[in-house]
Amino acid sequence: MAMVSGAVPASEEDSMRLSMVRSYGNSARAVERRYRFFMHIAVLMLALMTVVNPAWAEATKPIKLVVLGDSLSAGLGLPAQDAFPARLQKALQAKGIAVDMTNAGVSGDTSSGGRDRLDWSVPDGTEGVIVELGANDALRGIDPGLTRAALTDIVGRLKARKIAVLLCGMQAPPNLGADYGARFNSIYPDLAKQFDVPLYPFFLDGVAADAKLNQADGIHPTAEGVDIIVDNMLPTVEAFLRTIGEQRR
Repeated sequence: MAMVSGAVPASEEDSMRLSMVRSYGNSARAVERRYRFFMHIAVLMLALMTVVNPAWAEATKPIKLVVLGDSLSAGLGLPAQDAFPARLQKALQAKGIAVDMTNAGVSGDTSSGGRDRLDWSVPDGTEGVIVELGANDALRGIDPGLTRAALTDIVGRLKARKIAVLLCGMQAPPNLGADYGARFNSIYPDLAKQFDVPLYPFFLDGVAADAKLNQADGIHPTAEGVDIIVDNMLPTVEAFLRTIGEQRR
C-alpha cells in the first residue's frame, strides 16, 4: 500500500519499518529481514538485562541495609573500604543490586551493647539488618543466658518495627568447654527458628583459625579474609534482599 508523504505512523513498529524503507529502499523483503533482525537483537538485549539485574532488584531506590555488629563489622585494623559492609556492598553492586549500606559496627561491642544502641544505630526507614554480634560475649566468657536475652531483644524489636533480619551465627572458642559451647552455639539456630529469620550459621566460616587470613591478633580477618566471608555469605544475603525487594512490590 502506498504511504502518503508526511503521514504519521500508526505504531512504533510502523515507524521502525518506515525508517528502514528510507534507509534501505522499498524492497519489502529486505525491509522485513532487517526489521526481524533488529527485533531479535532488541529481545536478546532485554533478556541479558533481566539476567544481570534481577527483577526484584529493579526498585526505584536502593534497599536500606544496616550491619549491626562489633569489630568484625567495623573493620578493625583495616581501611574503611575493606570492612565487611563496604566489601559486601561492592559485591552486590557487581551483581546489579543497589544497597544503601550503613556500617553500624562498634569494636568491642557485646550483644548487650548492640541492644543498648539499637534504636539510634538502626534509624527509621531501614529495611533490613544483618546482625553480627556475640563474638565478644564468647571471648569474655559472658553467660550465654545473657547473650541469648540480648539477641532475643534485638531481633524481637527489629521484627516489631517491620525490619527484616539476617542473623549471623557465632561459635564459642573450644577452650571454654563443651557445656559453654553447647549453650552458646545453640543461641543462633534457636532464635532463627523462634523468629523465622534467615541464619548464616557461622560468620567466620572459612576464615577462623587460618593464620593467612587473619591479622596478627589471630582474631580479626585481613582484607583477603573479609573477601572470603563476603563470597561465602553472598548467596544468603542475596536471598535475604530478594525477600525484601519482593515485599516492596
